[in-house]
Amino acid sequence: MKKLVMVAALSVALASCATKYGEMGYAGGVKAEQVTSDIWRVVARGNGYTASSRVQDFVLLKSAELTLAQGGTHFVIAGSQDQASVGIITTPGTSTVNRIGNSAFITTSPGYSETVVKPGQDAYVRIIKVGLGQQPPPGAFSAAEIDKIVGARLRAEQ
Repeated sequence: MKKLVMVAALSVALASCATKYGEMGYAGGVKAEQVTSDIWRVVARGNGYTASSRVQDFVLLKSAELTLAQGGTHFVIAGSQDQASVGIITTPGTSTVNRIGNSAFITTSPGYSETVVKPGQDAYVRIIKVGLGQQPPPGAFSAAEIDKIVGARLRAEQ
């Protein structure tokens, strides 16, 4: 039972370290840059505790927010590119010498290396306005629906 409680506590602690949805900062986030009158580049980054699916949600939600702010109803992802970065964190080993009388005892702890993946995604998003009764183009996302579903999920984690 103790192990289960410890695992649950560790999971909650690590989940709280994941990048939060919001403006780009040191630990990641999301931003948008206008490219043309109807195309935006959406850039999302996470830290080593962030799942790649979460970064994809950042792109979808930012695209929906942009679309609604620009008076559009739908958006199409015209292109995207994985921008994940991989790094290695290495800790040095240590040795400690303890003397007891005429004897010396050496305790050695080896160093270790850990691979850290920071997910990232760049997407080009085309904002479109679909009139009442018209069909959106194939592959178009409803901005209102993404804002409602993905937005609710990300905002609940804040």
